[in-house]
Amino acid sequence: GVEFEEFLAGLFRAQGYVAELTPTSGDYGADLILSKDGRRIAVQAKRYVGSVGVAAVQEALSGMAYYQCHTAWVIATGAFTPNALELAEKSGVKMIGRSEIGNLMAQHTSKAKNG
Repeated sequence: GVEFEEFLAGLFRAQGYVAELTPTSGDYGADLILSKDGRRIAVQAKRYVGSVGVAAVQEALSGMAYYQCHTAWVIATGAFTPNALELAEKSGVKMIGRSEIGNLMAQHTSKAKNG
């Protein structure tokens, strides 16, 4: 849990975001708050082998409201259930899965090599 959140914070810092971890308990649904270009993003991080459901989207929306963010993301290592994807689409939550995490890691690696 916490290791995955710290990993994501580092990954997004490398992309130019300010990343702040929320408390490990009582986080109101957001594990991470990202800031860039005046916009705040509430992130619900799920390091799952199985499917991530509707609850993750609800938690992200809750975190967005509590931390006064502009948008919410769910980042997960597992798959998303159809219901989670439907709720995310209707509520504007961005769903980031394993392949997108891999793309971010590849960008980070190429920046580190070229930087």
